[in-house]
Amino acid sequence: MYKSLDIWMPAYLARKRWSRPHGSPVHIVLCVCDHFEPFHDADKKTALERLDLWKRRWPSLISDFKDVDGVRPRHTFFYPIEQYDKEVLESLAEVCQLSGAEVEIHLHHDKDTRDGLRKTLETGKEKFLKHRFLSTDKTGRVRYGFIHGNWALDNSHQGRNCGVKNELEILNQTGCYADFTMPSAPHPTQTKIVNSLYYAEGSDTPKSHDRGVLVSSEKPKQESGRDLLLVQGPLGLNWRKRKLGFLPRIENADLTGANPPRADRMQLWVELGIHVQGRPDCLFIKLHTHGAIPPNSTMFLGDPMKHFHQHLMETYRDNAQYKLHYVTSREMVNILHGLEEGRKENPGELRDYRYRSLMKEKGS
Repeated sequence: MYKSLDIWMPAYLARKRWSRPHGSPVHIVLCVCDHFEPFHDADKKTALERLDLWKRRWPSLISDFKDVDGVRPRHTFFYPIEQYDKEVLESLAEVCQLSGAEVEIHLHHDKDTRDGLRKTLETGKEKFLKHRFLSTDKTGRVRYGFIHGNWALDNSHQGRNCGVKNELEILNQTGCYADFTMPSAPHPTQTKIVNSLYYAEGSDTPKSHDRGVLVSSEKPKQESGRDLLLVQGPLGLNWRKRKLGFLPRIENADLTGANPPRADRMQLWVELGIHVQGRPDCLFIKLHTHGAIPPNSTMFLGDPMKHFHQHLMETYRDNAQYKLHYVTSREMVNILHGLEEGRKENPGELRDYRYRSLMKEKGS
């Protein structure tokens, strides 16, 4: 249970705790990043059945909930490009059209090379574009969000499940707008940096993202062409839900059938206070799941998730203390960059600030 504590606990204990700013509500930007693997221990027939379940249940489940901007709960499917199947991706596109979800890139690889990774990413982008997935920036360049399979971003698992030196730079060069892999605790790939939005510069040393520069509205980062934005989810200790009655549980923002989203978890995610430096009035809560896999899909498409959204409506949607914004990973990063560059308007108005969904351009 407590593996990797030595990696992240020092930073967690030494962190400057977030405090609520006085005189105005706190905006909560909430994103769910799904390591969506319908072929996990499954053949194509089962994979399609899993997509059909999402098509039938997800649009209906979210229909009764809207954030302060009138937006329904959002979802981002990070689909493994090495498991591409045209029919499965067509089905996934239908889920997106019905619900406003978006699709980004997930990748499992091992003993790879720089050239091999680059080719895989470029080929994967081309295939995804056929379904109107991903996004473009203002120059028309294709951009994508990324999650590394098996947590091993930038060869961070002692050479296993990656193998590529300076993976961050290759991601940058191929159009990645941000990585959403962390947190990975209790896995040993967990970084020393926790509960942060930051830029990490690639190097030939594994796990370059163990260090970086925090995103700040007071000193915006000048892009170098080698660095990558890292958007971390909350990581900490949950003393409200204890193991054996006295040991705190590790809170790593993972949504599972055994550990669904709950009021106590949401309160902790808020308290961990992930924000752009200089803008403590806007919190970024990035959660993750493996939503194609039972029993996680049962949780996500059933009563536990419905009860969670009901709690959000009652406690965080729109009151003197909080304003809730449901976002995709792309929208989260757009809002982040808007705050970084000094924008003062409602964060919900910054959803397309830098990157625009190709599906949205299509009008879906």
